[in-house]
Amino acid sequence: MATLSSIGVPLASLLAAGLFAGFAAGIFGIGGGFVVVPALFIVLPLLGGSKEAIAHVAIGTSAATIIVTSIRSLLAHAKRGAVEFEILRTWAPWIILGDGVGVLLAGRVNGHVLTMIFAVGVFLMSLNFLLPKVGNKVVSQNMPSGIMRVGIAGGLGTFSALLGIGGGTIAIMVMTLCGRSIHKAIATASGIGTLIAIPSAIGFAIIGLGAKDLPWGSLGYVNVPATLTVACMSVLTAPLGVAAAHSLPAAPLKKVFGIYLIVIAIVMFRNAMKM
Repeated sequence: MATLSSIGVPLASLLAAGLFAGFAAGIFGIGGGFVVVPALFIVLPLLGGSKEAIAHVAIGTSAATIIVTSIRSLLAHAKRGAVEFEILRTWAPWIILGDGVGVLLAGRVNGHVLTMIFAVGVFLMSLNFLLPKVGNKVVSQNMPSGIMRVGIAGGLGTFSALLGIGGGTIAIMVMTLCGRSIHKAIATASGIGTLIAIPSAIGFAIIGLGAKDLPWGSLGYVNVPATLTVACMSVLTAPLGVAAAHSLPAAPLKKVFGIYLIVIAIVMFRNAMKM
């Protein structure tokens, strides 16, 4: 059983991750998972548990923190009238369905594979921040419908659940290609993060019930102390990120964040190789 002194330092380090995740969620429309998961890979071993369990707990806990972060960002964006709730309503069933598939898949793979999936996903997402955009090219004035919407929304839910992220990057790309402004895309993506995070967190908690050698304070594959620590800080900085998204040039910040993701991808690849 961990003592207060033994968990104080790791939980304190998550405060910084929470602050960063909240700001990133607000300004980029992401859930903050790209920030939280790497921090959890460092902190969770200090709370005990096996290497095999760490990857699942990190992904599940990240999803739980995104619930708070994304809702806070969504409310802040909604006050500015930038959220397209119709998109959230029509995409919700397929995102949630894909979410369930992602959680079930995560429960069937070991920690090594899950870590590799996260590393590859982070690397692919970094390209969106580092490489030149398609530009202001718009391929359609309407959002995908029918089978295309089912495929994109369902795939987004599955991919995001496996990585413990809010799916904002992909959602923003789709919306801007369909004629939405970057501000509306970022705002609406925060709501998509909420749709993804709630079923993901519940799912990881359920499939982890009865798992052995979990870090101290874990409910299934969701670590409660880590969730609360990150969440209480992210709610403070998410509105700051929202304000920055509506007032600052995003290009330089995206480059910096893209470089950060490359570094994280390398670190996670190394972690996977050590498992």
